[in-house]
Amino acid sequence: MLQAGSKTFFHLLASNQTLKSFASRYGMRSGSGFARRFIAGESVPEAIEAARQLQAAGRSVTLDYLGEAVGTVAEADAATRAYLAVVEQIAAAGIERNISLKLTQLGLTIDRATSVDNLRRILDLATARQFFVRIDMEDSPYTAVTLDIFETMWQQGYRNVGVVLQSYLRRSEADAARMNALGARVRLVKGAYKEPKEVAYQAKADVNAAFVRIMHLLLAGGTYPAIATHDPLMIDATRAFARERGIDGARFELQMLYGIRRDLQQALARDGFRVRVYVPFGSEWFPYFMRRLGERPANVGFVIRGLVSERGH
Repeated sequence: MLQAGSKTFFHLLASNQTLKSFASRYGMRSGSGFARRFIAGESVPEAIEAARQLQAAGRSVTLDYLGEAVGTVAEADAATRAYLAVVEQIAAAGIERNISLKLTQLGLTIDRATSVDNLRRILDLATARQFFVRIDMEDSPYTAVTLDIFETMWQQGYRNVGVVLQSYLRRSEADAARMNALGARVRLVKGAYKEPKEVAYQAKADVNAAFVRIMHLLLAGGTYPAIATHDPLMIDATRAFARERGIDGARFELQMLYGIRRDLQQALARDGFRVRVYVPFGSEWFPYFMRRLGERPANVGFVIRGLVSERGH
């Protein structure tokens, strides 16, 4: 199974309010917080500084203001206005103009029209400020509507926007072909949510096999795809396919998460590959953080050491 037990466990912990309160108190302490390895900070200036350091080291960046499913139109509007402010602050800072967002953060759980209106507000400013916007993919109940909204924006002429596909979803191969036909930019990931077997592959080997198939589709017929993985086997498969097909490294990029496999990020950049780092920040970091632990239980040891250190202070 694809670390099924750990995924379930950490998804349960992500909804534990006592643990979230404790984590919020200690996790992002300046210099010593146990979550700072994976979260750039809670403020825009912290995220911008992290981005500057990554760019100085030869990486590209995308900034993600963390937040998920809001419950009211007012909350969706507040999240949208926060993102508009983030765009302006990034533009003023002079760092790379690339952001990621979630549609449930913009009101998709309320209704589709709310999220579309809010997304359009962000895309309009992003167009004016020459930003690229990646629409993140969430759990499977939102897959179809996310792709439909993306395609609606595309048909309305927005070309500064891309989307994400998850290889563990059984539908994603067909979705990759659909996005290739549009000429849209796709970010390929394995997937971090706990999903039922009816919609998602459960065995790691099946997820990996789907990842490779979709990667082949995107590299051979896609528009500047992003292959997002920390798995050396998937990275080697990507490099091998590009070499076999004579696909120039400028036609795609490799993406990794902030704080994970920094050694591999450095090695790939040194080898001449385009490497982009996903830089998450914001006060609503706890669910994202718990998913990272569920994906890679080896990270738990790092966190436990941090917790012990905090309790000792």
